[in-house]
Amino acid sequence: MSTEQNIPPIEEELTFANFGFAEPILRAILEQGYTKPTPIQAQAMPHVMQGRDVMGAAQTGTGKTAAFVLPILQNILPLASSSASPARHPIRALVLTPTRELADQVADNAFKYAKYTDIRTAVVFGGVDMSAQTALLRSGIELLIATPGRLLDHITQKNANLSQVQFLILDEADRMLDMGFLPDLQRIISLIPVQRQTLLFSATFSTEIKKLAQSYLRDPVTIEVARQNAAADTVQQIIHMVPSDQKKDAVIKVLNARFQKGLSRQAIVFTNSRIGCSKLASALERGGIKAGAIHGDKSQIERMQILESFKKGTMDVLVATDVAARGLDIVDMPCVINHELPFSAEDYVHRIGRTGRAGAQGDAIALVDPSEERLLVDIEKLMNRKLVRMPLPTLAGGAGADPFFYMPYRAKDSNEVSKDVLPQSSPAVTPKPGNSSIKPATKSVDALLGAFAKKS
Repeated sequence: MSTEQNIPPIEEELTFANFGFAEPILRAILEQGYTKPTPIQAQAMPHVMQGRDVMGAAQTGTGKTAAFVLPILQNILPLASSSASPARHPIRALVLTPTRELADQVADNAFKYAKYTDIRTAVVFGGVDMSAQTALLRSGIELLIATPGRLLDHITQKNANLSQVQFLILDEADRMLDMGFLPDLQRIISLIPVQRQTLLFSATFSTEIKKLAQSYLRDPVTIEVARQNAAADTVQQIIHMVPSDQKKDAVIKVLNARFQKGLSRQAIVFTNSRIGCSKLASALERGGIKAGAIHGDKSQIERMQILESFKKGTMDVLVATDVAARGLDIVDMPCVINHELPFSAEDYVHRIGRTGRAGAQGDAIALVDPSEERLLVDIEKLMNRKLVRMPLPTLAGGAGADPFFYMPYRAKDSNEVSKDVLPQSSPAVTPKPGNSSIKPATKSVDALLGAFAKKS
């Protein structure tokens, strides 16, 4: 039976030093600049270190990776060896992820936290040559991060042996347990000892996934540190109703409106298809916006090069399919745009989770045409909120310019509270010093929003 956890909020004085981490691990944590755990870390880590199975749900960007990597490193540290013999370095912990990008992100964290220990860590995923991965696996690895398909390739070639795995972690477990990954997952689990500790972490857990997960867990502790399937409160969500054939132009208009307001033009734009992803990136380039596309048809090297350019700021827009919705961790990502709504409401939560991370402010903008209204209803039902509908912004200096239309993309004040429901009346715009052209919103704007809300 699952044990629901209602642990009190973490106290102000709680630090990583309170968890009993060995000195090499604690030193690595502090070196990364972390002193206080996030709620998911504070509540999950003690149970993981005690050997309990855990199902942990928390919003994206709240430190879920460290919540399982740190205690797992602590648990296998006594078995670590400085010996060069591969036999002394069997795979003891296995982390499975649904995407290459997420595997790479988890591995990056694991490398940093294990750097002062003798624990060997490796990551294997598809899209790149297997030879370097083979050499790593055959040299001996204690902590392995992998995507299911590539791991099975290595198992078939006898490069990896899972007979001594003591810890199995499914990251983004809701996706790992859906029908697409389930056959591969079941093959892998059949090779792992039954007596093991199993951890499932994700931002979302549907009722069906929770039921399925019970077959993999023993008396699990269930930890949900935020409202289930919720987006971070730091994300301001806006819906623009836009006909399908006008969406490309709408993306350009939104990005330019943000730029005119002094905000970063950087954004991740999500599409549903690989062809649409490439076409939209090309259209943005023609519109004067530096853009690149990543999707399943791109090689891993191409994807990594494009992602690196985006992280460095030499590219304004990253256009992506859902391959990038899980695992992309870009510091201070200001904006996510859904060019199309995803077919799964849970995927919407993961997409917009790329912004508003670690307490930062972010905007999540969705362009919705009439054929997608059913998907929008599903999203609002999942999130238990009505998302704000607003007209597209009008660029400054254009005919009919009105400061009201910039409000979704204005810079956030530190004391501003995001609104999750349709406003009863439009808030007034505070004129900036020295700018006499900006006037407070009028009743006509109230009427416009009210009519729009009723219509939608």
